[in-house]
Amino acid sequence: MNHPAPRPLSVAELDLAAPEGPVLAFRAAPGGPEVKGGDVYALVRLRGRPAATVVGTVADGEDPAEVLAALARERLARPAPPSDAERLAASRRETGGAAPPRTSAVVATRERPASLARALDSLLAQDHPDFEVVVVDNAPRTTDTRDLVTRTYAGRVRYVREDVPGLAAAHNAGIAAADGTVLAFTDDDVIADPHWLAALAAPFAADPGLGCVTGLILPARLATPAQVLLESHGGFAKGFAPRLYDPARPPADEPLFPFTAGSFGSGANMAFRASALRRAGGFDPATGTGTAAKGGDDLYAFVAVLSAGFRLRYTADALVWHHHRDTWQDLRNQAYGYGAGLTAYLTATLVRRPRLLPALLARLPRGLAHARAMTARRGEAEDGVPGEHGSHHHPWPPGLSRLERRGMLYGPIGYAGARVRAGARLRVGSRLRAEARLRAEARPRAGARKAAGR
Repeated sequence: MNHPAPRPLSVAELDLAAPEGPVLAFRAAPGGPEVKGGDVYALVRLRGRPAATVVGTVADGEDPAEVLAALARERLARPAPPSDAERLAASRRETGGAAPPRTSAVVATRERPASLARALDSLLAQDHPDFEVVVVDNAPRTTDTRDLVTRTYAGRVRYVREDVPGLAAAHNAGIAAADGTVLAFTDDDVIADPHWLAALAAPFAADPGLGCVTGLILPARLATPAQVLLESHGGFAKGFAPRLYDPARPPADEPLFPFTAGSFGSGANMAFRASALRRAGGFDPATGTGTAAKGGDDLYAFVAVLSAGFRLRYTADALVWHHHRDTWQDLRNQAYGYGAGLTAYLTATLVRRPRLLPALLARLPRGLAHARAMTARRGEAEDGVPGEHGSHHHPWPPGLSRLERRGMLYGPIGYAGARVRAGARLRVGSRLRAEARLRAEARPRAGARKAAGR
């Protein structure tokens, strides 16, 4: 049976005063064209806070805001235990209204100055009271990134060069350079909501045992069939309900915890308590985009921090808009890379943390079955995305599922090759822990000198 190709959608934001309240604002997604009609995907906010997504068709002569507001009110009015408003209120109470600690926003990039500039503009517009932005130029072939940062953003963004290729190596360079109590990571193909950094960092002030926070990732554009297909089968979104993952109290609904790390969040929107990430040894440089492993660096870090006894929180209040890759070949590469990254991260966890071996081996068959099943039911996230969300209106091509499974078979091989090539660089975890100790020792000395008036 032939299915029609996914149609493009406009992307918008709709802000309501309450689930049944009036429209406060309606606008295109950041950087997008004005929304006039046709198929529209909209983020619904409640007084600024992300609450749901809806998809609607706006006919000629109709007001897009009113059409989408009617859909939003219907969605938010559906009985759910708890309601979206209650979830949002609970999330706010959990942070206690605490001021976010000093935060370093780290962006790793390679030869994409145009998208990087767009991301940096959004990061410099954050409402966080105390933060820095660090760009890590990974294995550059030109001076374009350095020129952009040191000229256009001089004095506002710090530039770090890392010649070892790979996203994990770049992130480790960012860890070494950053001075924040919290280290936030995002990609060069996102636009950060102005409240993103504060929402991502504030939970750390309220919970001393928190090691990681992840946030909501929504599509900035749905202009090509590949972009629509990816988002209609889940994309990067993890829903709107706040979630706490505690290794002392494994979630009853996730028997494979913590090895289904993909449910915790994604690398384009994550933050760590700096001391926790350094204690865990940072990212494994034999994982991640730019290595033979293809991915898995973020998943490895999530499990590393959880296995060190820290908690992980997901909050939809921390939002970034992601520019999905726009061609079918990009989607094919992504499917293969997801599969490879999954098993590469599992292999890295087994190699780097052998004490987890019994638990990992006990869960591995079910974990792989779970991952395989997820490739076939990408449409089961909770909120409206293109293609009649959850109905497989745009079926996931079997070829992409096959590619993902092939990637899963390749992942351990890719990790082994990347590990051999990394060689001495795998000692980076020890270096980060040593740097953390030196910093901890230096702070009391600096405080004593300041108190003595020196």
